[in-house]
Amino acid sequence: MTAVTATPPPPVSLVDVASYLPVTRVPAEYFLEFAKNRRAPKGPMFRAPRYRHHVADGERAADMVLRAAEPLIDRHGAAAIADVDVLITHTQLPDLPVLGCAGEVAHRLGAHPEWVIDLHNSGCASFVYMMKIARQILQSGGGRTALIAATQNSAGQVFTQTEVRGLAQAPVPGDGCGVGLLAVADEAPVLGVECRSYGEFHGDMTGEVDPPRKYWEPGPGQFRIAFSDSKIAKVFARGNRLVPEVSRALCDRLGIDPRTVDTFVTNQPNRLFLRNWREALELSSDRHPDTFDECGNLFGAGIPVTLDTENRAGRIPNGSLVLMSAFAHAGDFAGSAAVRWGAAPDGRAPSDG
Repeated sequence: MTAVTATPPPPVSLVDVASYLPVTRVPAEYFLEFAKNRRAPKGPMFRAPRYRHHVADGERAADMVLRAAEPLIDRHGAAAIADVDVLITHTQLPDLPVLGCAGEVAHRLGAHPEWVIDLHNSGCASFVYMMKIARQILQSGGGRTALIAATQNSAGQVFTQTEVRGLAQAPVPGDGCGVGLLAVADEAPVLGVECRSYGEFHGDMTGEVDPPRKYWEPGPGQFRIAFSDSKIAKVFARGNRLVPEVSRALCDRLGIDPRTVDTFVTNQPNRLFLRNWREALELSSDRHPDTFDECGNLFGAGIPVTLDTENRAGRIPNGSLVLMSAFAHAGDFAGSAAVRWGAAPDGRAPSDG
């Protein structure tokens, strides 16, 4: 019998990234007047950044995605973005209780993608997970291009509530949005993606209202994410372990020494995590960029916003090995993606001229 050689899947590239930060830039001093009312534990988990950005009143998640996508439209043309076959969004705080913003984004872009997905899990690792899903769809023949968008919009809405803004965690988050354009192409190939789900930790992230009620029931009190000393200790230990662990697992699968990574981009929960992660992979600080002091914790938007910031500054040369890694929530999800960078400092791939 004649052996049948399987056709390898086509390469998929992250050909462009772009981002948007709301114009309202809030200094740490804003929260100081409320600090006396803090009821959550203090410590390195909640050391505040110097600044963060807050969404404007009435600014929708779809507004943020469209503003983040404007550079993509400028560089690739409106038709190229409107013609995407796959659209995946992750929104930290959906404007409607049961829907993300993917449908609204598609409509406002004039797009009619076959795949329209609102991703509601994976949190701070959502950009990596969306890359994995989009890549799988494109490699299976489900289209030629994909737009993914991670939106963090809870800082200026949830964390500024009168009963929440005095909590220790309130100054840490910031708002922003990052988008990525993927295509069946080989100029900036996604080398691999590793994602892991840890459902046993799902219950360690909780919300509460005082007096107690379900978050959707009417009543007094403002919803907030609940922390305790024991929960913080668990999350901190998991976070320290999960990001290096999933990063090494991907590198091992790809035959890459983590110490050879040129640019390591992670979510940005706090300075201590950032230090511990790069030290675990034996990387210098200049190879692990962060936007924490300007943006705070951007949750899922942290990776694409930081990528775009570094790319526009010209600090990611073409051919660089870029590793993106994150863990989500209380440690129920972690992901890592490796890309051979191929975007010019203005975000355009070399073949775009």
